[in-house]
Parts: sequence; structure tokens; C-alpha cells
Amino acid sequence: MLSEIRIDGLGVISKATAEFHPGFTALTGETGAGKTMVVTSLHLLGGARADANRIRTDMSRAVVEGRFTTEDLRPDERADVDETLESSGADRDDDGSVIAVRSVSRDGRSRAHLGGRSVPIGVLSQFTTQLLTVHGQNDQLHLLRADRQREALDRYAGESVEPLLAKYQAAHAKWGAARVELATRTSRSRELALETDQLQFGLDEIRTVNPVPGEDLEIAGEVRRLGDLDLLRETAEYAHDALAGGSAYAVAGDAAGVSGLASIAQGKLESVDDPALREFIPRLEELVVLSRDIAGDLGAYLSTLPADGRALDDLLRRQSALKPLTKKYAADIDGVLAWAQAAELRLGTIDVSADALAQVAEKVDKLAAQAATAAKALHRARSKAARGLAESVTAELAGLAMGKSRLEVEVSMVSAGESDEWRLAMDGAGEFVHAGPQGIDAVELRLGAHPAAPALPIGKSASGGELSRVMLALEVVLAGRDSGGTLVFDEVDAGVGGRAAVEIGKRLARLSRTHQVIVVTHLPQVAAFADTHLVIGKQDGATGMVSDVRQLGDEERVLELARMLAGLDDTETGRAHAEELLATAGAARAL
Repeated sequence: MLSEIRIDGLGVISKATAEFHPGFTALTGETGAGKTMVVTSLHLLGGARADANRIRTDMSRAVVEGRFTTEDLRPDERADVDETLESSGADRDDDGSVIAVRSVSRDGRSRAHLGGRSVPIGVLSQFTTQLLTVHGQNDQLHLLRADRQREALDRYAGESVEPLLAKYQAAHAKWGAARVELATRTSRSRELALETDQLQFGLDEIRTVNPVPGEDLEIAGEVRRLGDLDLLRETAEYAHDALAGGSAYAVAGDAAGVSGLASIAQGKLESVDDPALREFIPRLEELVVLSRDIAGDLGAYLSTLPADGRALDDLLRRQSALKPLTKKYAADIDGVLAWAQAAELRLGTIDVSADALAQVAEKVDKLAAQAATAAKALHRARSKAARGLAESVTAELAGLAMGKSRLEVEVSMVSAGESDEWRLAMDGAGEFVHAGPQGIDAVELRLGAHPAAPALPIGKSASGGELSRVMLALEVVLAGRDSGGTLVFDEVDAGVGGRAAVEIGKRLARLSRTHQVIVVTHLPQVAAFADTHLVIGKQDGATGMVSDVRQLGDEERVLELARMLAGLDDTETGRAHAEELLATAGAARAL
């Protein structure tokens, strides 16, 4: 429930704080005192569009802060609230309450905070709409909308419709996806066929060349190396002959290389018996072995060199074969191979054959039949619930000075032509009906002024006051289907008076048994039924009119009700009438 609200700089309210309690709270005050601003502030907490013109003229911004508690919610409702808080990183206060804040600056910018965290307006709205339902002075007009009438019926039906609606929506989504797939395949068949040809051509071209990973880089390096083939051979032969002896390197006409000269030096040293000279023998032995090893490696290197330029020509031809691939498909061969792999996967998902289209069309028909079955089950459940809702609301209207009126809830299938994007061909006569995400049903509330009068759509048959009473009757009936949360009514009693006003007060009191009810009213007959009475007072301040909100005690409440009785607060008659109202309301509440 809403336990407290603080308003700064909104309309005529400079600073005001109001505490709310469980049960029925009436909010009254003179015209222009700012009662509507309280409802406006709750609309802002609910995510309504911010209007900078609502900011008080001597303030730079308006701020609305609400404190909410969730202990009275059903476990599933509380779980939804907790999920919203957790996903947004919002925190609860030490007492378990949650603070929601909305601010509007004069430049029109709006900010929202939830549980001490800055959040998008949509997150704030998601949180508050789970706890707070506001019926403004014009909100009864929403009842004229077909979607709101369907929502009211589904809310009344509860568990008898909820699983059927979920089943239908799942079937509708699958059917819709299949229809999109079929339409895409049909309309894009030529485009997909062209894509298939292009992919297949590319794969064939790559397979013909048959590249291997990294081949282009390896060939490029080898081409650079073999471009200096003669110099490489000459240098390697010179170094080889220098080590092993040969024609490329000669010393004084002797072709002996490093290894041969080292062997000669070793033999000379071994022929003497001088210990100092013989110490060089092991090192010479190492030199002989090392020079022979290097000479062998150089010989092996020389054997890898092509005998002529034909090997280089082969590499250049291979490089030329690879180059078109790296121009068309990727910057290097590894990228080309990755493109080929992706192309094969894509080809596996494209099938433009007649058989493939027939399979998808068959799938669409099968899913359409499933959606139709679910839609008919949902339609039957709604039709059954409509009778109960009509009877319950009609009974409530009898107590709201509309005793001869009756409400009818008509549930019909929405017809559609064969050209409509979404349609279901129902069985029987093969009737086409429009199939939307909420079903195939059009729900319409109709009001009959008296038993003999035909029931007409409420937008054509109900006055503003009657619309308010129909909405209240609906809320009373629907409240029996759930519990918890806060219902706010802004002058739901507009256009009524006398006996009807007393009956409205009774029903609001009945609502307060399962919900927190906050009512802005100008009727003393309604305010008398409240558990708590708040009054908005106004007075002239240094910067203009200033309003505040305070809770009335018993004596103050009598005076306020007397004032509401045509300004009779200064007469004994007015106070007596107010006391009588309170006593009558108290007795009615006790029943």
C-alpha cells in the first residue's frame, strides 16, 4: 500500500506531506485547494507524461516522493515486485518499505528514482502499477475502449481464462512465426535462389583451387627467397667448400677447407711431446667435428635448392591461382576457408524447392488449426465469464441509484476478410475471424436503462455520472477476485448525489476491506464512510496561494463535513447533520 507521499512545487502545493493508512481514506478541501494535484502526483509516480506547466511558479522543479509497503500483496504479486526491485538494483528501507521518486524540472526534463537508484521512467511505472491503480476524473473514458473492456472481463474470469489465454498466445506466436517464414520464402524465392547460386559458385571455385590454411603466406615467403636463387646457391657453396674443401674456395692452390686444415694441425700437434701444445688437440678435434657438421647442413640446404627456375615458376602459378580467391572472398586464405565454411552452413538453411515450400505451408496449416482450437476454448471461457460479470455488475448498479439498469457483456468473434494479415478459418461455415495476440474476441459492455430498453454500448447510453458508477461497480466486483494494492479515485462521485452518493460511499468502504482506497471527493455522504479523513487547506503566502495536507480529528471532521454540506460549518444544524452522517456511515460499515 501507499503509506506516505511528499509533494514539492506541484501546482498550488509548495510543500506537503500526507500519511495514508489501511482502509478508506477520504481527501477533501475547497475548490482550488489542490486536491487534483495529489492525484496528479500519483499519476507521475505511475509514469505519466511530465508537464512542466504543472510546476509551481516560484519553484525550479516539482518533486513527488511516495513510500510503498508490499506486505499485503499476494505471494505472486510480491514476487513480481521483488523481481522489479532486484533487476533495477533498488533497495528497501530498514522497515521494508520502498521509496519511489519522480522529479520534473522547468525545462521539461524528468527523472525517476526507485529504492535510492536512478531508474528509467518505465521501470518506475512497472513498479508502481503493480501497487497503485489511479482512476482520474477522465479515466472512466478508458472504459469505453474495447481493450479495457476485454481486460476487465479477463480480470474477472481469472484462472478460468488465464491459462487458456496463455495457451492461445503461445499457439498464436508459433503460427505467426510460421506464416512469416512462408511469406518470406515465397516472396524471396527468387532472391534466395540467386543467393544459392552465388554461394554454390563460390564454393565450387574455392574447391577447385583447394587451398590449405596459411598457404598464401608460405608461398609469398618462398617466392621472395627463390627470387635470389643464384646468390643463395653461390653463397652456400662457398661456405660449404670453405669448411669441407672444394673448388669454390682454395688456399694456395689447395682445396682443403677448415675441417681438413684443422685435421692437419691436429696431426702435427699429436706428433710432438710438448704438454703445452698437446692441450690444443681437444679443441682442434671439436673444430673438426663442428666444421664437418656445418658443412653437412650446408650440403643439405644446397640439396633443397631447385636446380633451375622451374620451381619458382610453379610457385608463381600457384600464387596466381590463389589471388582471385583473396580478392573475392577474404583478405587471406584463412579468411577464404572461413567464408567457405559459413557458405556451406547458409546453404544448409536455404531450400527454395517446391517440396520445401509445401512443408512450410503444411506447418502453417497445422499451427493454424492448433491456434483455432485454443481460440475457441478461450472464446467459450470468456462467454461463460461474461454472464457472471454482467449479473454481478448489474446487482451493484442496483445499489447505486441505477436499480432498473442492467449491464450486458457481449463477447463476439471479430470477423475478418481473407486479405487480413492475421486470420483463422474456423470450422463449420469456414468463417474467417481476426486473430490478434489477445484472441479472436471483441468484448463490449452494453447498458440498458430499464428492462424493456435495448442494451446499447456504454459510450452511447451512459452519462458521465453513470459511467463513473459503472466503473465503480466494476471495481467492486473485480476487487472480490484479488486483494492488496491501492485504488485511487478522483471524484468518482461526480454527477451524482443524495442516495446514490451514500451507496457509493458504502461500496468504497466495502472495497477498503481488501484494498487500500484513497478517494478525492466533494460529497460529504462519501467522505463520511472513510476510516481516515485528510483535508487540503489553502492560504495566502508570500509567493502566492499555498496548500497543505493534514489529518482531521473527530471534531475537525464534523466541521469539515458540515462545510461540505453547502457551507454549514458555522451552524448547529450543519454540525448535527454531519454527526448524523458519520453515525449512519459507521452503522453501515459495521454490517
